[in-house]
Amino acid sequence: MAQLLTSAAPHVHSGDTVQKNMLFVILALLPAFAVSIIAFGWSALITAAICIAACVLTEWCISKYMLGQQPSITDLSAVLTGLLLAMNLPSNLPWWMALIGCIFAIGVGKMAFGGIGQNLFNPALVGRVFLLISFPAAMTTWPVAKGFATSYLDAETGATPLYYLKHITKTGDVSFVDQLPAFKDAFLGMMGGSLGEVCALALIIGGIFLICTRVISWHIPVSIIATVALLAWIATPEGMGAHEFIAYQLCSGGLMLGAIFMATDYVTSPMTAWGKIIYGVAIGVVVMVIRLWGSYPEGMSFAILIMNAVVPLLDRIAPKRFGEVAKK
Repeated sequence: MAQLLTSAAPHVHSGDTVQKNMLFVILALLPAFAVSIIAFGWSALITAAICIAACVLTEWCISKYMLGQQPSITDLSAVLTGLLLAMNLPSNLPWWMALIGCIFAIGVGKMAFGGIGQNLFNPALVGRVFLLISFPAAMTTWPVAKGFATSYLDAETGATPLYYLKHITKTGDVSFVDQLPAFKDAFLGMMGGSLGEVCALALIIGGIFLICTRVISWHIPVSIIATVALLAWIATPEGMGAHEFIAYQLCSGGLMLGAIFMATDYVTSPMTAWGKIIYGVAIGVVVMVIRLWGSYPEGMSFAILIMNAVVPLLDRIAPKRFGEVAKK
């Protein structure tokens, strides 16, 4: 009798493979990564190289020597985790901190659950939040975008747009509007922040590519962005235009990166269309609650991780099977 062997999730019912989908996501990230190199210089490339190498090596070692499994690094999931984690870090983060974050992301966020397809939380975000809690000063010291003039060891630092928006919403002091970068800089990529905060346009282009190739669906990104835009419109502070406040909320911080590339992770997001919409709306609400009333100016990582934990409940919102009689 033939034995039926079932591999770990995600199960893609088509000619696609996990490796192909991971490759497409990596390709979609390349425009934003290229802009981050232009904005922060070689330090962005060094940070990404450290993160990718550390994630791949950590997964290989744990698979081979601790779990006794055939290493699965060829599926590119560890490469993608390393690149996503790098996109969530400041380019001037000390290399050893990035290394620790990668080991925690793969070891605790992924392999502790059994490997690819079995993790409850997005591994890259697990690594980022661990670093944020462990090294808050280093993780909130943002280099100013100065191109290849930026030094890895001695970068000029400054506040991000979200810092100024946080101050405006808490104090009502709209004089800080003058401190915000020009919107075209926020949209096109020359402002301080992490590698993945620099160019909303490049991230949107990557998202369109993923939707057109059906690697992801529109439900999660659109529901997150629409929810944040609506709540930003409602909460616009006096003295600041609604369109201006909405634009900065959408293009600053990790909102676009998280909505397009991290909240849509196959394993940690819902399977059904309605589940994805509810998931996206909830992420948008949590993000704005943190940004408006929380201690941190940014809330995307926390919002996605919180909703990752709710995904098993959302997956119970399943369509009725053909021929099934509704329960009374």
